[in-house]
Amino acid sequence: MKQIGILELLTGQAKTVREHTVHFLLKKQFISITPQAISVWCRQMGHHVHYATYYGIGDPEQNLPKDLDILFLSAPTYLAPLAYALAKIYRKRGVRTVIGGAHAKSFPQDCLRYFDLVVLQCDRELIATVINDEFAPGTAISSPKPYDEPPTVEERLPEIKASGFIGGRPHWGSSIPMLASVGCPYSCDFCTDWNVRYRALSTDRLEADLRFAGQHLPNSVLYFHDPNFGVRFDETMAVFESIPPQMRNQYLVESSLKLLNPERLKRLRDTNCLAMAPGIESWNGYSNKAGVGKATGSEKLEQVVEQLHELRAYIPFLQANLILGLDVDSGDEPFELTREYLDRTPFVWPQIHMPMAFGGTPLFDTLLREDRIHARMPFSFYCQPYLTVQLKNYETLDYLRRIDAILSLAASNKTLWNRWRMSRTALIAAANYISTLDLRSEVAELRATVHHLQRDAQMRAFHAGESDELPAFYAQAYRKRLGKYAELMPVEESAPILSNKPVAPVGGSPIQLL
Repeated sequence: MKQIGILELLTGQAKTVREHTVHFLLKKQFISITPQAISVWCRQMGHHVHYATYYGIGDPEQNLPKDLDILFLSAPTYLAPLAYALAKIYRKRGVRTVIGGAHAKSFPQDCLRYFDLVVLQCDRELIATVINDEFAPGTAISSPKPYDEPPTVEERLPEIKASGFIGGRPHWGSSIPMLASVGCPYSCDFCTDWNVRYRALSTDRLEADLRFAGQHLPNSVLYFHDPNFGVRFDETMAVFESIPPQMRNQYLVESSLKLLNPERLKRLRDTNCLAMAPGIESWNGYSNKAGVGKATGSEKLEQVVEQLHELRAYIPFLQANLILGLDVDSGDEPFELTREYLDRTPFVWPQIHMPMAFGGTPLFDTLLREDRIHARMPFSFYCQPYLTVQLKNYETLDYLRRIDAILSLAASNKTLWNRWRMSRTALIAAANYISTLDLRSEVAELRATVHHLQRDAQMRAFHAGESDELPAFYAQAYRKRLGKYAELMPVEESAPILSNKPVAPVGGSPIQLL
């Protein structure tokens, strides 16, 4: 029997009252399902398991005991330096350290600098072999295929209470991570799931989860992590419709506009769908996924706006994802269209992204081949509102000014008032307010970057690819983000290993998820 710690890093340390509010009420709910699955499997094997999430309040070390035998850690790429610092601490104590999740999948070579094992994909059997110390330190490992089914909501109940609840009790914003399918039928070049074969999971397990949640956790929101919910729409919705109306939890999904029509939207509404996040992706590409055929530019805008207004009649809360600055973008048009889109759809939360090069994607391969990734930029800046690549058709300062104008509009009091006015429930109004606070923090960081970029020639040279020296502005921001952990992960050590060479993990062939 071993002492096993499982820690998921959800966000960085909150440093202001605003950040404390946003992290506690919003980012605390950004929970993944696989760390919970690993926790359940380890508990079922008879081990002492300590599961925790870190949402930026307090010290991540305090969430777990010191006398662990094994630490499983999951983190997004922008929290990799914090994950590496924690790995150093626990390895010094003699703890075997294992990293998995999004960052491990994207940058396994870099993870091997700090962790004993890097997990690319897993199932229960692989976790058992890790616990039995069957892999040598310094190894990337993988199960032959991803796990077929996650543990049920009932099995994960201790983890759900420890992560999304307060004091073991659900509150108005508590969410439960769910899966009805994995993979996606589309192959967007920026997406880390671009080559993961779509596969629907067991409808029997989904029904059991919906019934248990409806009976025992009626006030919690079910958050489906499917990359594209409802590809097998009739089959999936039949399960939701089998649940008595009085037992149906509210739920959130990500889906493609192409999959939706009035009849399907009615079925989503009637089964208590609270929120949906379709992907616009770009005004000048990825149109098939948005259900607008080959339309681009203003023609795509018109069709997307019409679709979103139709969705609003059925779904209380909408969020749409949009990337500005991809290689298909140039000139004023993408930003002018985005401004018009914001004006015409104030009821949609605009999730606006800059291009980001995550390993294992075709976009990463292209940018690496063309030497357009800022190789010296620490992983801490692989998040909004930082630009870690050279854009094809925009100079950095000009682009960031354009993004500032768009995000400032999205975070303005006028826009917030329009969102409040159109919010159908108190929960949605509160979510809009908290998200706006978070966006305003992002705008403040962006303006600080623009301010220094205007005045620092070396910083402009760095972004133009004319200098490999990390600008002092980023070095200082890196130390501030890491706080006390910057001593363990000094900025001199922060340059990542960027590689697109296939990884041949033990326990599997080179990672190809087709």
